[in-house]
Amino acid sequence: METTVTSNILPERKPKWLRVKLPTGKKYTELRSLVDKYKLNTICTSGSCPNMGECWGEGTATFMILGNVCTRSCGFCGVKTGRPETVDWDEPEKVARSIKIMQIKHAVLTSVDRDDLKDMGSIMWAETVKAVRRMNPEITLETLIPDFQGIERHIDRIVEVAPEVVSHNIETVRRLTREVRIQAKYDRSMGVLKYLKQQGQRRTKSGIMLGLGEAREEVIETLHDLRENEVDVVTIGQYLQPTKKHLPVKRFINPDEFEEYKEIGLDLGFRHVESSALVRSSYKAQKHIN
Repeated sequence: METTVTSNILPERKPKWLRVKLPTGKKYTELRSLVDKYKLNTICTSGSCPNMGECWGEGTATFMILGNVCTRSCGFCGVKTGRPETVDWDEPEKVARSIKIMQIKHAVLTSVDRDDLKDMGSIMWAETVKAVRRMNPEITLETLIPDFQGIERHIDRIVEVAPEVVSHNIETVRRLTREVRIQAKYDRSMGVLKYLKQQGQRRTKSGIMLGLGEAREEVIETLHDLRENEVDVVTIGQYLQPTKKHLPVKRFINPDEFEEYKEIGLDLGFRHVESSALVRSSYKAQKHIN
């Protein structure tokens, strides 16, 4: 069920640092024509990502598996909530073929939540990684996974196929989690990240959105929590409201604040911190594998 949120707090007009230039460049134009010609499904295009031109130019793209209908109703997310379609077991090959056609060097895989499935979609995740690697042996991979309800045997399937990076987004601070991620739990997500590291995952990653009403101290507390759970990479970006039915933007964060959080994160010991208004989970994803 969609969540309708009203607020008396009106953010200022969208600031100049959130204005995005249209993507350009030879590599972007080539990939765009391939996507259109073969009807390839990338979340870069379906999500109108502001960094699409830059990422495609660097040979990186993001693909969403397990359909486009989610079993959860997060207040920030533009993906449709409802009863998902039947699992398409040809999808791993389709994704692998798309990556080959686009000649992608580094792929990010993500998915909707599939709480309707006994395995939470984890088998499809593992099969997709295997198919992508079979067809694209030089590829590096990041898997941006759901929490799988914290069930270890499902998480193990991801660890077993050994993506270069496994990411799971905390999205917001503890206090706002119940409002922002309605069916998720802050501590459960932290537990997933910790478990990944305990099972030998080499590189873990998480992301936070700002502008939902969090306080500075809460952001810093979240960074501390992520580092205590051995997360290596963190992305920090500006929340933007997908539709009027979604959570409102309470505040647009100044670039100086993003820079401050980056410095705090690096001081805490994160290997990489990407922090600016237009940063999204997969931004500069390829540099996070080292």
